[in-house]
Amino acid sequence: MMNAHVPFCLTAFAFAVVVAGVVSLTVADVAAAEEIPVIFDTDIGDDIDDTWALTMLLKSPQLDVKLVTTTCHSSQARGRLLGKLLTVAGRADVPIGLGPGSGGTTRQDEWTKDYRLDQYPGKVHEDGAQAIIDTINNSRRPITVIAVGPLQTVSAALKKEPGIASKAFFVGMHGSVRKGYGGSSTPSAEYNVRRDADAARRVLSAPWRKTTITPLDTCGIVHLEGRHFQTLRESDQPLPKALMENYRIWAKKGSAAELTRSSTLFDTVAIYLAYPGDSDLTTLETLSIKVTDDGHTRIDPAGSKMSVATSWKDLPGYRDLMVKVLTAR
Repeated sequence: MMNAHVPFCLTAFAFAVVVAGVVSLTVADVAAAEEIPVIFDTDIGDDIDDTWALTMLLKSPQLDVKLVTTTCHSSQARGRLLGKLLTVAGRADVPIGLGPGSGGTTRQDEWTKDYRLDQYPGKVHEDGAQAIIDTINNSRRPITVIAVGPLQTVSAALKKEPGIASKAFFVGMHGSVRKGYGGSSTPSAEYNVRRDADAARRVLSAPWRKTTITPLDTCGIVHLEGRHFQTLRESDQPLPKALMENYRIWAKKGSAAELTRSSTLFDTVAIYLAYPGDSDLTTLETLSIKVTDDGHTRIDPAGSKMSVATSWKDLPGYRDLMVKVLTAR
């Protein structure tokens, strides 16, 4: 099944990326005819899964990162973390946009304690919402907005310029439809929605070209352990090494050797859903979703239609794919 948010026809050809010297990714995995331009909006520095998602995004050659923005306050601390990670990745060409709220800290501040945001070689926009507007309006092709945090910054952009929705696709890690945290059979008021229900309602009901979300039903049961985690932990590449160091700090461990499995990797699934081509690892349903005042995302005929990843067809396959992408050279 083709991802409906892809705005162009993809040529059916394969390209290979050598992974750890022996494994190749083909069109069946993550290949695409042309890179998809994306904006990544994140509350990086709270849960570590944002750092995993950014690493996966930067290691995905079919996604062309045009802008990263912070959300949910602590913009300076989050901006420092983004700036240092982008520098490690050799991607100082990517602009950073700051959301509202400059005060505050993150759980990964130890990693950025000697790094100042003005050291970042790339562009830093003080008004992240305006940066989103300008990036969408100035793009020759529709942008895909990947949002993995509370939606204050994207909401602010829509409030200033509602017309950007018709020019872009939206992919988010938001909500809980039939299952809650940890695979519970009772839906939860998921944090990214509950934290600012008004912002979530504005964004999820906006007339994007296509809205796609991974709720807790799918993203809430993703983690790496065993050989998957060991492969990543033993990587000698700069970006996976930086990821592991940030995870160690976030988890308050004395050394990386104490890390034996990941936390729940909610946000990585949004990166996967932004890939062009087939999303055959998940079941995508078209559902009408309504955001309630208490932060629930209910199936409701009066809600906004969107594509919802409601279950996994092949969760082990997703874990394999994630490790391939994260460790690809």
